[in-house]
Amino acid sequence: MVQQITNQTENNIIYPDSDGQPMADNTKQFRLIVTIKENLELLFADNPNIFVAGDLLWYPLKGNNKLRRAPDVMVVFGRPKGDRGSYKQWEENNISPQVVFEILSPGNTLAEMSQKFEFYNRYGVEEYYVYDPDKVDLCGWIRVENSLNLIEIMDGWISPRLKVRFEITDNNLQIFSPNDEPFLTYVELGKLKQEAEIRAKKAEQRAENAEAKVKELEAKLRELGQL
Repeated sequence: MVQQITNQTENNIIYPDSDGQPMADNTKQFRLIVTIKENLELLFADNPNIFVAGDLLWYPLKGNNKLRRAPDVMVVFGRPKGDRGSYKQWEENNISPQVVFEILSPGNTLAEMSQKFEFYNRYGVEEYYVYDPDKVDLCGWIRVENSLNLIEIMDGWISPRLKVRFEITDNNLQIFSPNDEPFLTYVELGKLKQEAEIRAKKAEQRAENAEAKVKELEAKLRELGQL
């Protein structure tokens, strides 16, 4: 009877999809979150079993809707892509996010960041990266055995899971893909797409012009009886 009551209580628990907090406190923080998240989506677009999310609530334990965090960006290897209201770990083969990013804002406190670290450390995050855009300060931790250990040198560090490289260049964080291509903002990606489309149209026009000239030459040769 006790077991039955417990199960009924757990089944009635609501796990909210929002914690009431904004995704970002300012435009700089928001831009970095979106840039990292979208570039990771592009990086793993062809792998159906890598899930990338931004500002998604993660509930590690069934039955506890108070125990939760919403990483700025998280990556889960071994889980399918797709929309989720929140990441309930017990519904995801009990796989915790392996990589987590946090982008600091002036409103973040030491106590808050300490609590986040303890949460990620306890519930299995393998790689944890924190970037302060105002101080241009990047910190990282990697799991060794059962705990997250500080990465001594982050400049030039390559993520074991993501295979991306971190560099501090021109007083800014730059992340490079395994192909050594820099992570770009949505606007930069859009401009590259537009430029590629323009180049493709020009190439198509050149091909059409060349074909027209060939046909014109063939017509003249036929008139001269040489075809």
